[in-house]
Amino acid sequence: MAYVDITAKSYGDALFMLAEELGETEIIKNDLSTLCSALKQNGDYIKLLDTPALSLDKRLGLIDEAFSSLNKNVVNLLKILTERRISYLVSKIEVAYMTAYDLSRGIERVEAITAISLTEEQTKRLEDKLGKMTGKQIIVNNTIDPSILGGMKLRYLGVQIDGSVKSRLDKLEQSLKDLII
Repeated sequence: MAYVDITAKSYGDALFMLAEELGETEIIKNDLSTLCSALKQNGDYIKLLDTPALSLDKRLGLIDEAFSSLNKNVVNLLKILTERRISYLVSKIEVAYMTAYDLSRGIERVEAITAISLTEEQTKRLEDKLGKMTGKQIIVNNTIDPSILGGMKLRYLGVQIDGSVKSRLDKLEQSLKDLII
């Protein structure tokens, strides 16, 4: 598993460096996202690209046919992955690309897990507050999890901060259990 992640990171970082050098960072980011969305919607397409049952020329032809409207560097990446029969890595390569993109732009993505959806105003205030704390541009992704009852959990910078009501109730329950003799 670690080898796959290292390989995907290498490809993602290389694509990002190429995109920066060519001044096509946004275009490649958008086209890579489009490619990954299309492949997720058609899961068997990846299997088709990686199968030895079709000749390499046919598989590369399928890529040209389906993705000719995308940036040539994104298409070429998919062709290289197909030649090596590792096109299944494309979604992990997108993650690596986006990580390099965010790092270069001072962006930190934060997952806010709440019992109900945050309003636009709450999201903006959270982004501003975390931005002041971290010195980065914050982008909040709100995930709904009714089991936390209230409050929120935050995941960012590789850390989880749990300020949920469920967590507080669990701690209270444990304290009460510890008091009972």
